[in-house]
Amino acid sequence: METGFWLERWERNQIGFHQDAVNSYLIKHLSELRLRAGGPVFVPLCGKTLDMLWLDEHGYAVLGVELSPLAIESFFKENARRVRCGPAGVFTRWTSGSLEILCGDFFDLSREDLGGAKAVYDRASLIALPTHMRPAYAAHMAGLLPSASRILLVTLEYPEGEMAGPPFSVGEREVGRLYHDWFDIKVLGSTDILAQNPRFRDRGLTRLCEIVYLLVKNSDAGP
Repeated sequence: METGFWLERWERNQIGFHQDAVNSYLIKHLSELRLRAGGPVFVPLCGKTLDMLWLDEHGYAVLGVELSPLAIESFFKENARRVRCGPAGVFTRWTSGSLEILCGDFFDLSREDLGGAKAVYDRASLIALPTHMRPAYAAHMAGLLPSASRILLVTLEYPEGEMAGPPFSVGEREVGRLYHDWFDIKVLGSTDILAQNPRFRDRGLTRLCEIVYLLVKNSDAGP
């Protein structure tokens, strides 16, 4: 979606994608990222997710990127975190201890901005993007990450045509098409979540699955 779309969603508080609890897949599969103590985790299109707070509280350095300054301000305010704010190239950097959020466009990120992060947690980033933006997103992500980097990716899959996203349906075949040039891909699990999400039934869905992947950047894809 265009920048203005997401800024407006936050201004109008239309944030049904925000979860009020830490994501269970992050807790269950964190070990797949093979993080060392204090290691950095990159969270793209992070919003105000509590997953960042959980990672921080468990001793990891967190770097998020988010378009909306309102989302970032809400995150720190709602979690009673003292924060410093200042320019960082084309971004504005919000910092609280070892937790940082860059306010700006994901596509403006450079590898230097990630500070050597080799672990990525993507719960609501890829599925927020329409079809025509996903190849550029996957290619840019691959370019940001060194070899052996690992991505914990969570997607949704539902019958196309039953609902207009976001969130969009991104199936296993598409994940393969988007990432196979750079990453080895493994499905970690799949869960039918329609019964637990009546708001999606109300939007016309007859099936809704959440799928968790591990992506590992292969050495042939470059440094």
